[in-house]
Formats: sequence, structure tokens, C-alpha cells
Amino acid sequence: MSDAIKHECGIAQVRLLKPLEYYKEKYGTAFYGVNKMYLLMEKQHNRGQDGAGFASIKLNVQPGERYISRVRSNQAQPIQDIFEQINQRINDEMKEHPEYADDIALQKRKIPYLGELFLGHVRYGTFGKNSIESVHPFLRQNNWMHRNLIVAGNFNMTNVNQLFNNLVELGQHPKEKADTVTIMEKIGHFLDSEVRKLYKKLKKEGYTKQQASPHIAEQLNVAKILKKSSKDWDGGYAMAGLMGHGDSFVLRDPAGIRPCYYYKDDEVVVVASERPVIQTVFNLNFEDIKELDPGHAIITKKNGDVSITKIIEPLERKACSFERIYFSRGSDAEIYKERKMLGRLLMPEVLKAINYDTINTVFSFIPNTAETSFYGMVEAAQDELNRQKNEAILTEKENLTDERLQEILAHRLRTEKIAIKDVKLRTFITEDSSRDDLVAHVYDVTYGVIKEEDNLVIIDDSIVRGTTLKKSIIKMMDRLNPKQIVVVSSAPQIRYPDCYGIDMARLEDLVAFRAALELLKEQDNYQLVEEVYKKCKEQLNLKDKDVQNFVKEIYDPFTDEQISAKISDLLSEPTVKADVKVIYQSVDNLHKACPKNLGDWYFTGDYPTPGGNRVVNRAYINFFEGNKDRAY
Repeated sequence: MSDAIKHECGIAQVRLLKPLEYYKEKYGTAFYGVNKMYLLMEKQHNRGQDGAGFASIKLNVQPGERYISRVRSNQAQPIQDIFEQINQRINDEMKEHPEYADDIALQKRKIPYLGELFLGHVRYGTFGKNSIESVHPFLRQNNWMHRNLIVAGNFNMTNVNQLFNNLVELGQHPKEKADTVTIMEKIGHFLDSEVRKLYKKLKKEGYTKQQASPHIAEQLNVAKILKKSSKDWDGGYAMAGLMGHGDSFVLRDPAGIRPCYYYKDDEVVVVASERPVIQTVFNLNFEDIKELDPGHAIITKKNGDVSITKIIEPLERKACSFERIYFSRGSDAEIYKERKMLGRLLMPEVLKAINYDTINTVFSFIPNTAETSFYGMVEAAQDELNRQKNEAILTEKENLTDERLQEILAHRLRTEKIAIKDVKLRTFITEDSSRDDLVAHVYDVTYGVIKEEDNLVIIDDSIVRGTTLKKSIIKMMDRLNPKQIVVVSSAPQIRYPDCYGIDMARLEDLVAFRAALELLKEQDNYQLVEEVYKKCKEQLNLKDKDVQNFVKEIYDPFTDEQISAKISDLLSEPTVKADVKVIYQSVDNLHKACPKNLGDWYFTGDYPTPGGNRVVNRAYINFFEGNKDRAY
């Protein structure tokens, strides 16, 4: 992706179902779970490089022995940093106490991070905050083992204010108005309540507090706690949690917006944000790994019993299509095919743009995530070239010489690596002209492969703001002196903010929105901007379910092609000599390529939860009033 956007998070949860001695005997180490967690997190580093955290729980420890360990980092390489810290602690303990080497029970009692239950998280600082206090997992501590709670998630809630007020109404005093804190405290409230109810019941049956403890662990109804806690949540989430005594869960949102996959056998239960991660780390087949259904939770009790339970009534499935276009690892078997199809489906529009001149066209891509869709586009281009060859042979068959036949057959599709991402330059100079000069050199180009009569077709996976295209890529491509530069986006036009995990909060940052505003000016229809503002303001006091997305009216007067043409103008500066054309994927073709992931609200404005419409209207109000605050 040429425009860097921060997004998503990744979760990993592992529960070992056998004693640690089993893993020592079979795999050569009692640290089997820690090692697997490292791999699960490292294989998901694409989902977050601003921070990482790890937590572990030991089962069945004696009072006075530490059973929860947690480490977090916001260093430059946070995953490496936390596991270096873990390894250092383990190595120091083993070196100081050589008697631990052959005694697994002693290792478990004395060495931190060794246990049966693990939770890991990688994150981007979506809100621009990257202090260590913002890094997951979060820990809610209590001297009652059952009431300790560790939470991490890939999520964003649209109704943080409501959730915060709900906590206040419950008599709590939250330390901050952040969705992570409010979610954890809401779960914690109902966890506390459930533990108290169970203790009162057991007390009536004659149990002391000490005697009641194992029965509370056995009888604690995690599904009931999650149903009460999530009642008012509005957002996209895959929420993971550990309880101090050993129960664990992962809950997915009812629209299936955020991804979640799991695997279980008699040795392990593992949950992660991406399927190929589990597949690679545990050497499994594609079919072995299941997707957690929307609105459901996978719950593992302390005794190892695993259940998949419906927590929230599922909504229409709207799994995030950006996962398929860009975020998730392309090594997933389905995602790889889908990305190739996205490229293939763009080819008819590309052919029109180059007037079907495949001979004088060079095809390339923006590294590195657009590479797979590039392969699909090239396959479709090769099909067209083969059609042209067949047509030429059939047309000239009466007078076809061997020399002419060889000339026709010698035509090859021209593919080159034109754009090279040189370095991730830091714009450490804040003065505008200096920063622009640095941005212009983020990409370099390959010289000597483009002729003046050539079209240059270059595919990107999406065009969000268009800043890097305008300031860097198109200018660099123009140095090669092509006749035309065709920039192709495997995603449709991004018209609306996302509020479920992607850091696209401000409408005015989106090049499609800026293009629509320019078209309104040109057509002397700019009064519509204020009309939409008034409609959005009128909805401020409505309930979420009654709010409509009036921002759609900004785009309604124009066709997709008109907006794409205006985007082409916006991204081409006067100094660029080549003609510039921008082609976007259609929403219909996106759905053809990714039929299981139909979440498209950033393209269509059709938000899957009621809170989405409130967010887009708030974003529009902020734009109109010149308010730089986030809409969620």
C-alpha cells in the first residue's frame, strides 16, 4: 500500500491441555507453549508493530506462589523485545538454579512465564498513542484468583461514551474513557458479580471461603458473564480474556467484522487472528482450522473442556473486506486466490485505458502487498495478448509468412519491477517543503525499461489519501517519460471513515471525498455541503438505531467514473508530463472476488452496526467545522 495506514491488531491465545511433563517428553521442552506463542505473534507482526504484549497463567499453584506473568513493550521491535526479556528471565533462573533443569514441577513453580495458558497481542497505535499503558494485554488484579482478569483484543468500539456512562451507573469510577478500559471493567464487573453469587450459594451449602474456591472455578459460567458484559457493545472485535484460575475465552463480534480462527486437538487449543499463522506454526492442513462464528465465543474451562457458545445473536455477516485486500497475510490459500481475482477483474478497464495496446504497455505494481493482485492482472493481460495473437494469425492466414508468424508469436507481455520502496524515510523535518521533498524519495524507480510511446500500468492494493502517489510515485514514474501512467487500485474508492479498527478517522483525508467536493464546486452545487451538515447536526440527539448516513448525498450526484477522473486530476501535478489515469475496482467486482467478506462500509457507507452511522456523521460535522478531533 502506497499510503501507510495504521490498522488492526493481532491476538494469539494458547491453552495447553496436557501436563508440562508431556511436552518435555514429546517436544523436548516444557517451554513448548512459550515457543509457540513467539511464533504466533511473530507470524502476525504485519498486524501491529507499535507494541506487543504477552501474559501467562500457571494452573493449580499454591497460595503465595506467583501464577500470573505479563510483559509488554513499545520498543522499535516490540515482539523481539518482549521475548528477549522472557528468555533473559528464564535463562537467569536456570543458570542460578541448575537443580531446576530436570524437575519440571520445580520449573513451573519457580520460573516466570512458564504455564499452561498464554495470551499475546500485537498492535498499532491507532489513536496515535503508543505509551506502554496503551499496550495490551490489560490486567485487572484481585486477591481472589477467580477475579483476576487479563484482556486483549483486536477491536474498536463506536459507543465508548455510552459504555463509560454505563460503568459510572454501576457505581464504578473508571480511570479513563478508553474502549479497552471500559470493556475490561465491564467484563470485570460481571465476573465479580458472578463470583459473589456463587460464593453466597456455596456458603449456604456449608462451604468455607477456602473450600468454596475450587467449586467457584468449576461452576463459573463464562458465557453468562460475556452475555451480560457485551450487551451494549457496538463495534468490531475479537476479544480475548484469561481468568486467574484458568478459564479463558475469545469472543467475536456479531457481524463477524474482525477475523478469528481456532484449532483444537488433545494437546492444545489455539486461537489467532489469521488462519495461515495457526497452519504454519502447528503444521496443519487448511481444513483443520475453523473460523469462529460471528457472535460466538470459544470458551475453555480450567478442566480443559472446550465449548463454542453463542453469546450475541449474529447480525448479517459483514466480515472486513480490507482483511482480504491488504491486512491479512497473503499466504492464506483463500486470500491468495481472492487477491489474484481482484487484479484479474480490473483488466477490462485497464485495456480500455491503454486502447488494448498490450505491446506498448509495461505492467508493474506498488511493492509489496499489491504483488499478488498484480499476478492476477498480468494473467488477464496475457489472455488478451493471446487473443490478439490468434486474431492476427486468423486475419492474415491467407498471406501469412513464416517471418510474420514468428513476429506475431514473439510478442511478450512486458512486466517489470518499476517501483522500489527504498527506505522508510522519517519526516523528521516538520517544515512543509522539506517534508514533501523527503516523501518524494520514499520510492525509487527502475530506469531504462520504458519507451516514450509506452503506457505504464501500475497496480496498488488501495488508494486512501493519495499523498504518496502524488508526492512521490507518480512524479518518479514520470521521470521515465511514459506516454501515460495508469494507476490501478485493487480496492474501490474509499469514501467513508472506518470505525472498527482501521485508522481512517477523518473524511477530509480521503482523496475520494476531496474529489467529490471539487466536483460540487465545479457544478456550482457546493451548497449541498452545508445542507448535509445540517442534516447530520439534527441527528446528534437521536438513538444510534435511528441515525442515517447523510454523507452519502455528497457522492450521489456523481458516477464512480467522474470521481475517479477527478482523483486523477488531484493526483497529477502540473509538472507531470504524462497523462495520468486512475482506475478503481468496482464494489460489485470486490464482492465477486471476496464473496465471504462483504464488509464494505468504507466504500459504500453501509455500516454493519448502528454506531457506524453516528461515527460518519460526526466525522462530517468535524470536517465542516474544521475540528481535527477524531469521530470515535
